[in-house]
Amino acid sequence: MSASAPITQDVLTIPRKPAADAEGRVNLVGLNRAGLRAALIEAGTPEKQAKMRTGQIWQWIYYWGVREFDAMTNLSKAYRADLAERFVIALPEVVSRHVSDDGTRKYLVRIAGGHEVEVVYIPETDRGTLCISSQVGCTLTCSFCHTGTQKLVRNLTPSEIVGQIMVARDDLGEWPEPGVGSGEAGPRLLSNIVLMGMGEPLYNFEAVRDAMNIAMDGEGISLSRRRITLSTSGVVPEIARTAEEIGCMLAVSFHATTDEVRNGLVPINKRWPIAELLDALKAYPKLSNSERITFEYVMLKGVNDSDEDARRLVSLIKGIPAKINLIPFNEWPGAPYERSEWSRIRAFADIIHKAGYASPIRTPRGEDIMAACGQLKSATERARKSRAEIAAEAGLS
Repeated sequence: MSASAPITQDVLTIPRKPAADAEGRVNLVGLNRAGLRAALIEAGTPEKQAKMRTGQIWQWIYYWGVREFDAMTNLSKAYRADLAERFVIALPEVVSRHVSDDGTRKYLVRIAGGHEVEVVYIPETDRGTLCISSQVGCTLTCSFCHTGTQKLVRNLTPSEIVGQIMVARDDLGEWPEPGVGSGEAGPRLLSNIVLMGMGEPLYNFEAVRDAMNIAMDGEGISLSRRRITLSTSGVVPEIARTAEEIGCMLAVSFHATTDEVRNGLVPINKRWPIAELLDALKAYPKLSNSERITFEYVMLKGVNDSDEDARRLVSLIKGIPAKINLIPFNEWPGAPYERSEWSRIRAFADIIHKAGYASPIRTPRGEDIMAACGQLKSATERARKSRAEIAAEAGLS
């Protein structure tokens, strides 16, 4: 399969044209600069003013976190009133918010059609990481992942993806105060984004790209591309596009050192086996100028945690700037695997470390609220629905 070949899947894709609410107003969240400019012109903004107006409104939405046009004080009252008639600044609805004993926050947010996705904020001493979702459910059915037991319903839109970031910033109270720059208020609480929530980001590439480019824009949320990590299970044809069109850090859900084992754990391996995946990864740091690829490796007792596996992993990644994140398996009801013993995980890590690779063991976070890696699963999304049902719920039929 060529690198330019399109990826197809059985999923309803929401139209790229901005959707209107019940009153016919278009949501500006999620539009890129060109899309925002076009929407303003279509609504009557003179073309000569459109670039300036785009920049002003962009900053109000993504830098100041403003939700009402009345607050955009550098625009005339008449123009603000006109904007309010034609547009909205709308985010996903927070259905529930749970806080773990370790400070991890899990949000259940509702999007168009009544569907729900989960978002997790993980506070640490030197950073705050937000784990966001790219799909309702997941298409990959990885056998160790609770999210993978939830069938894919649909892709998220750019608005629904960047909206998760904005919802978290709302909850953290992290929008700058008027007259105070974001850097003057101290370290960011939300400093990093990982696309490791529900869904396979590279099966929703365009929406993820557009949302991340909004997040990286220097006149808005302004996160460095090195503060954003996209995790893929190995959609090989889209890896080069990720480097070229997003340029963020890359993580790969690896989890096994032979095709036989990986086929069972990560079924996408049957389409793009380990050798093909590694070839794509070898080119990624050069294309994106990223520092290292992160190999995610969930530790499953008696499945992939032997010394032989560790040595084989070192051999496979030779020549790739890399670190290996060892993830103790986060158990969930009905899970077919057990977590490796801690002594086994440490022995595995020691072999990798002695080979010259960083091999941190991830500390499980948010297990008490089912917010740990691999545990996300919206209770309302248990099975695949028909295209007609999804379209009707989202108002797209």
